Amino acid sequence: MIQQEKINGLVERRAAARLGGGQKRIDAQHQKGKLTARERLALLLDEGSFEEYDMFVQHRCTNFGMEKQHFDGDGVVTGQGTIGGRLVYVFAQDFTVSGGSLSKTMSEKICKVMDMAVRNGAPCIGLNDSGGARIQEGIDALAGYGDIFERNILSSGVIPQISGIFGPCAGGAVYSPALTDFTLMVKDTSYMFLTGPGVVKQVTGETVSAEELGGASVHAGKSGVAHFAADSEQEGIAKIKELLSFIPQNNMETAPELPTGDPLSRVDDALNTIIPDNPNKAYDMYQVIRSIVDDGNFFEIHESFAKNIIVGFAHMNGQSVGIVANQPKVLAGVLDINASRKAARFVRFCDAFNIPLVTLVDVPGFLCGTQQEYGAIITNGAKLLYAYGEATVPKVTVTLRKSYGGAHIVMSCKQLRGDVNYAWPSANIAVMGADGAVDVLYGKEIKAEEDPAKQAEIAAQKKDEYNDLFCNPYQAAQKGYIEDVIEPRNTRFRVIRALESLRGKRQEMPAKKHDNLPL
Repeated sequence: MIQQEKINGLVERRAAARLGGGQKRIDAQHQKGKLTARERLALLLDEGSFEEYDMFVQHRCTNFGMEKQHFDGDGVVTGQGTIGGRLVYVFAQDFTVSGGSLSKTMSEKICKVMDMAVRNGAPCIGLNDSGGARIQEGIDALAGYGDIFERNILSSGVIPQISGIFGPCAGGAVYSPALTDFTLMVKDTSYMFLTGPGVVKQVTGETVSAEELGGASVHAGKSGVAHFAADSEQEGIAKIKELLSFIPQNNMETAPELPTGDPLSRVDDALNTIIPDNPNKAYDMYQVIRSIVDDGNFFEIHESFAKNIIVGFAHMNGQSVGIVANQPKVLAGVLDINASRKAARFVRFCDAFNIPLVTLVDVPGFLCGTQQEYGAIITNGAKLLYAYGEATVPKVTVTLRKSYGGAHIVMSCKQLRGDVNYAWPSANIAVMGADGAVDVLYGKEIKAEEDPAKQAEIAAQKKDEYNDLFCNPYQAAQKGYIEDVIEPRNTRFRVIRALESLRGKRQEMPAKKHDNLPL
């Protein structure tokens, strides 16, 4: 009888803990169009797979009347579960308990699952919905953030870390998502910033709303802090689950393969005519990507940020690959500061987690101008160069059209240890295009002619000579800088066959404590 009473007491306490801050606060959460922490985890994890830890943990603060406010779980739900049968560790902040504010005990709960994720080699997913540090705890709350950040750093490159921002994330709290591999935000209900609108107005006099300062659209399209901006929490959680299907459990494994009925040898005649006759005319690189990947399925990362370069995941003959491609439809596909940062970060993630890289090149160069130079395009461009140069995963590169100057080197050229480099017959691999080259090489000779018609005639002749010599892939092929000039329609088959030959690749880096990436 006594035993049964204790069991009943346990059931009741568990039920109370699952209500977080109580039904009234849950209703308030729903009225804002937001789910609760447990509802989010129920959508994220396979049904019945969630194993919760530390449900009965309570804070230890006695300041400002906090000793009278105790909730089991202390504002965060932590544990393990599965997604598609694969183990993951999770934490979801509960805004219904003290606004999801971080206490020392909350940080201890989060750190525990982060440690378990590393120890057991599984991804760690954090769902953030917090008002920030719990002011009543003072330095203890700040120490709690420091403990989490240190684990983010030590976990980086060891296990995948994913952050979902489903509410406020402000002040020091923003650094944990910034340290993780991927960050997702929800439009209109989530925001991230170091200082809120009130402080901004007080310090700078600028009036700005939370959405304008740090909403999902801002960080997905302008700052690049967010990799995804979802229209709803349900869509955001579905994105996280899809993302996981392309990446491995940890840095010692490979991503799961996805069976496909898409033939390895499938050809696409449309690729033979996709490059316009006019070298200054754009075409859509997405058409090329979807043509060569399995079933046309491409999972894009940073879709709204730095659109002149495209990065994302796909499968090729069932194998997960990372795609990096210049986009001629935006800024002619030039590399600028944001494009270089975006691609470098993606390349380093793929290298850390054994995901082969497929690079599609059509790049006329780096964007020029004072804004780019003052913004350190040199250092930022070097980030992408560095990322490709240090990457030891299989790297297959296809040059479609332009590949000029320093941008040619940066985009996974042979000298950056590209494994297999192909080119289409339309590829132009040179220091610069014909217009610029003729001006440098023959400018004085052309200007010496007084007759404008004669000047135009000489210029056209010299451009034809330059194009015949350099604006084709055969100079590079003759010197072994590319393995083969391939017919565009066969690109899928040639890339997949190259990837298959590289499955056993082993390449070591020189011994060192760590690199010194140009930041």
